[in-house]
Amino acid sequence: MANLADEYGTDVEIYVKALTTTIHADTPTGAPARLHNLLEQLGLERHEYPTAGPIYIWHTVPEQLDADEQKQLATRAIPALLLAGYEVNCTPDVFDEAAYRQAVRDIRTHAARPAAQHPAPASSPSRPAPARRTS
Repeated sequence: MANLADEYGTDVEIYVKALTTTIHADTPTGAPARLHNLLEQLGLERHEYPTAGPIYIWHTVPEQLDADEQKQLATRAIPALLLAGYEVNCTPDVFDEAAYRQAVRDIRTHAARPAAQHPAPASSPSRPAPARRTS
């Protein structure tokens, strides 16, 4: 079985499988479990095929989604994969610019939100500041 991630030396190759409409996400042989888990958390479905050697693992976008939703889901996974330190390649026929930009905005918003939710630490008790005179 062909594995584009092995062939191109990337962590994830996102593409439409030849002669199908299925969007695949190939990972290299022996990819870490955390990469497979992240792909699943991002909405891709895991598939396995045992071989004489290692188990061949790949992911697909759920087929019950319409074509645009499939492209959006695959594209929205890219910023999270990049942020996790993975090298990702996505073919132009899958890539959705608007979905990518929205995913980046969502990550930025999420990253900024936790800092805003934590109140500033209370300062140590001290004398009250003198009142300012405004007249």
